[in-house]
Amino acid sequence: MHPGYPGYEQQPPQQINNNMTMSIVAIFLFWPLAIPAIMNASKVNPLLQQGDYAGAQAAAAESRKWSKLALIIGIAWIVLWTVLCCVFAILGGALGGSSSI
Repeated sequence: MHPGYPGYEQQPPQQINNNMTMSIVAIFLFWPLAIPAIMNASKVNPLLQQGDYAGAQAAAAESRKWSKLALIIGIAWIVLWTVLCCVFAILGGALGGSSSI
């Protein structure tokens, strides 16, 4: 059926994941990169409502990119600090316990 005929129903707009959840999680791991992720995620739904599917997909892709970078850097930072703290604890215990007066 065509628009304007009885019984015609417009297809619901395509849903695009705005990645807001991943962006919010990323802000706790590495906030400098999570900010552009949240800004892009907040653009997706208004663009969909305007019918700009290409713009919404581009904003979602940018949000996903910045969120992933923030997650990767944040997790790597936590792992690095954990390893360094363990190494220093082991070295400090080994060196501190063997001193003689």
